Amino acid sequence: MVKCIIIEDEFPAREELKFFIKNNKNFHIEKEFENPIDALKFVEANNINVVFLDIDMPELDGMTLGKIIQKVNNKIKLVFISAYKDFAVDAFEIKAFDYILKPYSEYRIINVLDNLVEEFSKNETFSKDLNIKKITVNLDSKMVVLSTNDIIYIEADEKESHIFTKDAMYSSKLKISQLEQILSENTFFRCHRSYIINIDKIIEVEPWFNSTYILKVSNSNFKVAVSRNKVKELKEILTIK
Repeated sequence: MVKCIIIEDEFPAREELKFFIKNNKNFHIEKEFENPIDALKFVEANNINVVFLDIDMPELDGMTLGKIIQKVNNKIKLVFISAYKDFAVDAFEIKAFDYILKPYSEYRIINVLDNLVEEFSKNETFSKDLNIKKITVNLDSKMVVLSTNDIIYIEADEKESHIFTKDAMYSSKLKISQLEQILSENTFFRCHRSYIINIDKIIEVEPWFNSTYILKVSNSNFKVAVSRNKVKELKEILTIK
């Protein structure tokens, strides 16, 4: 699944682009943004494959934002959106994947999406159906091979991740976004920028403020928070009505 976000301050243009992306089963829109600063924070905290971004935006123009995103993660594919051809050369100078002109052409967008899928399919690690059962973690001075079924939840720290089971807390030098990618085909859900939870370990869902939730997990007194932007996905996973 190709994870993408849309950064576009014009509602009609954003809705039209969303329509085409949602019609492609290979893509999942993680979030959409009007504000480029908010979008940058999200990119820094999450594992994203593609960013569709408008060039003409308030506070921070799309070209500058694209350069910053490339420094944050140069593996992210940038697809620029503009009503003007003038910025195309600048876009490709920073190695943009593509440049889409407004008003949108259905054929053009579908072609870009197909090209993105083909590009990612070249990466065997990305394209194959991963089913990771074991990961290596650290406990004091030892390296321990841990079954993913034993993981209750994972918490991000400044320079590492903490992995909790019913018996111990382990550490990993992998960032939480990297662990999210590794465990994405298993029963794990990134419910918050700082937490990944094993869905099979959830035993209670408690309403919290701002229409979000706290999750109680088995074999732990700790309760895991759910971000507002993850509430919809959680409801779908747990069939909450």
